[in-house]
Amino acid sequence: MLNRDSFIVRTGALVLATAAAGCATMQNQANTTDAPAATSAAAAPAGAASNPLLAEWTGPYGGVPPFDRVRVQDFRPALETAMAENLAEIERIAANPAPPTFENTLAAMERAGRSLERVSTSYGIWSSNMNTPDFQAVEREMAPRLAAFSDQITQNTALFRRIEAVYNSPEKARWTPEQQRLAWRYYTNFVRAGAQLDAAKKARLSEINQRLAGLYTNFSQNVLADESSQTVVIENEADLAGLPQSLRDAAAAAATAKGMPGKWVITNTRSSTDPFLTYSDRRDLRERVWRMFVNRGDAGATDNNANISEILKLRAERANLLGYPTHAHWRLENAMAGTPERAMQLMEAVWTPAVARVRQEVADMQQVANAEGAGITIEPWDYRYYMEKVRKARYDLDQNAVKPYLQLDRLREGMFWVAGELFGFDFAPVTGVPVYHEDVRVWEVKDRASGRHVGLWYFDPYARPGKRSGAWMNAYRSQERFDGPVTTIVSNNSNFVKAAPGEPVLISWDDATTLFHEFGHALHGLSSNVTYPSLSGTAVARDYVEFPSQLLEHWLWTPEVLQRFAVHYQTGQPIPQELVDRIKRASTFNQGFMTVEYLASALVDMKLHLAGNADIDPDAFERETLAALGMPREIVMRHRTPQFGHVFSSDGYSAGYYSYLWSDVITADAAEAFVEGGGYYSPEVARRLRENIFSVGNTIDPAEGYRAFRGRDPQVEALMRKRGFAPPLGSH
Repeated sequence: MLNRDSFIVRTGALVLATAAAGCATMQNQANTTDAPAATSAAAAPAGAASNPLLAEWTGPYGGVPPFDRVRVQDFRPALETAMAENLAEIERIAANPAPPTFENTLAAMERAGRSLERVSTSYGIWSSNMNTPDFQAVEREMAPRLAAFSDQITQNTALFRRIEAVYNSPEKARWTPEQQRLAWRYYTNFVRAGAQLDAAKKARLSEINQRLAGLYTNFSQNVLADESSQTVVIENEADLAGLPQSLRDAAAAAATAKGMPGKWVITNTRSSTDPFLTYSDRRDLRERVWRMFVNRGDAGATDNNANISEILKLRAERANLLGYPTHAHWRLENAMAGTPERAMQLMEAVWTPAVARVRQEVADMQQVANAEGAGITIEPWDYRYYMEKVRKARYDLDQNAVKPYLQLDRLREGMFWVAGELFGFDFAPVTGVPVYHEDVRVWEVKDRASGRHVGLWYFDPYARPGKRSGAWMNAYRSQERFDGPVTTIVSNNSNFVKAAPGEPVLISWDDATTLFHEFGHALHGLSSNVTYPSLSGTAVARDYVEFPSQLLEHWLWTPEVLQRFAVHYQTGQPIPQELVDRIKRASTFNQGFMTVEYLASALVDMKLHLAGNADIDPDAFERETLAALGMPREIVMRHRTPQFGHVFSSDGYSAGYYSYLWSDVITADAAEAFVEGGGYYSPEVARRLRENIFSVGNTIDPAEGYRAFRGRDPQVEALMRKRGFAPPLGSH
């Protein structure tokens, strides 16, 4: 998951992200004469000069964030000062008496907002990784103010007139293609953000964005509260029946961390609950753990249903103000899909064979349960448990037999090796660089051929209180060569459960796949080679940005990685080839479950945002929509509506969760390009991938970039082959 929605910065980047990433809550946009002022240049708080968040980054590697000096009490004054500074910069651009040019308008906007960019880096990190009660208070206060500030840029009439004049300039034909792309992006996204509305509509739009900002914050904090506070505590060792030793050790460590030594704790995160649901012999405990996890944000003081209802109403109203029939139409206009109808067509084409596969999977599991004399009907809390039994019986594959070969540290080195082979990158650990938590480590990335510094990679692997669940990539600083070379700083963040002291962290095959996925986002950022920061790295369409990350997952499977880095944590022996062969034979096993749980979330997301301005009861809508789709009763959505942070913690993936499937069509097709080209380490195919996909950022249309790489558009048959489904009828 790409996490570029927490707080998108730089005057240019934030404006361009308004439609692309869609975070109206925390988008860094400046002065607008027609919107209520968030702050003013004269309102910079006292003490700003001593605030470390505002300081230029110093030290090696072009400067690094001063994470060791960050204090929560500094965020509000730092944001206020940086916003005031940015507003003054924007006002100078808008009021410039000289005729508008690329240099005095768009280039000037690219230079603006650098202080805010620095502040927002730490603000976003604390929001996702260090979200303590005192920080949550800052978030609740600042989210609406940041939204108002954001609108002040796109609603600045004088500024938009200059952008429009530059976009329509006859000089454009002499610009570089990247400059033309930047001008198109500015103009298009200003229009999509309401720059052409009248004053009354602009005012209402800003009210909506500010209210949404507060609702997104409330939603996120409710989910985080449930994830942080709810656990299942196990007091008797007999209740651990079926659990592998690694999971027992992790649960014991979690209990000790919570002040309950001698007990075992299953925390309310996917990395803790999924393994428990897979291995626990105690059906009653599986049900308790399952209900805890799937009901996050759905009851009591942290109930998100009212937040969701209001979010949907406001999004629909905003879309209508902007001239779109629904929020989904607004969100997809500049995506690769183009329209909700095209996205729905793909999802529905895959849904039917996926549901058919689930019916087969359930029948297989029920047969195993009956043979054991369990006397049960398969329920959602049984699915992973009996799925694992079927896997063992059909493929002689025990996930516990695989896990000892999947050490987190060794797989990380495997990712580095792949990056060297495909991208020519070398990773070396560095010390002396400030970090925001003791778990975080930092590596320098260099170009292997020249020794040139490429960037820094931060890795924050472990779950902890105040850290949101899941896995994601961030860019702390974007690559650019606008006014001189600036190298990028990226991070990967995960939620692995720490092992006992002195023991390696052993992860599942699914978690290893996610590790490679998120590293794909990081490589996308590290490979960036563009001029303007607003077009840098992963700043591409939502339904394209997951393609590079999904593609990298394929390299986990390669013998070159497995033989070198999938080694037994006790013996040091590589994973046996016969075990790898069993993994490959089982590669399409359980695709029904995985596809349906994902697609259920994506379809509900899209249908919620096609419903228009209706009053929606989220729980009822979810229930009725799934029934109409023929959702198998044995499966629940991967992200139920009240905890669907992709969609309701920002605009980020709203009406856009389909993006993972859309991207996977491209991914599967691109992977076959490597197979056709001589293998996954083909130098020629890797070169085309770097030059046309990973390095270009948003300087070209993604579809053009893919055609330059592949020689044609992606074909859906590759996805069907990847997932083990029959090609849809009439596909080309």
